[in-house]
Amino acid sequence: MNMNKGSWIGVDFDGTLAYYDHWRGKDHLGKPIPLMVARVKRLLEKGLTVKIFTARAYMATQEEIDAIKAWCLEHIGQELEVTCIKDMGMVQLYDDRATQVVLNTGKIVYLKKDKVK
Repeated sequence: MNMNKGSWIGVDFDGTLAYYDHWRGKDHLGKPIPLMVARVKRLLEKGLTVKIFTARAYMATQEEIDAIKAWCLEHIGQELEVTCIKDMGMVQLYDDRATQVVLNTGKIVYLKKDKVK
């Protein structure tokens, strides 16, 4: 992964960083998922920029954004920027809903769990 100045790694919130089984409302933030919390901490220890990349940020109030930042402070040890906007600086994304595509081919990277080919 090529990390230049301005590069960042996106981490989805619900279902990736925080436990999610169904929508419980904007005020509910799930419990931390230890494996991903540990990964984020390692990335930050390496000096990399990590942002929470979540649909929750779309039309969110500042109070809702601040709640996610406070969750990060409690479970990761620092506040992280919260966004729903992808830009040229994003070099990687961790997301429970994403489907990986091989660069410049349109070919999908299938995992054994994938049902549709």
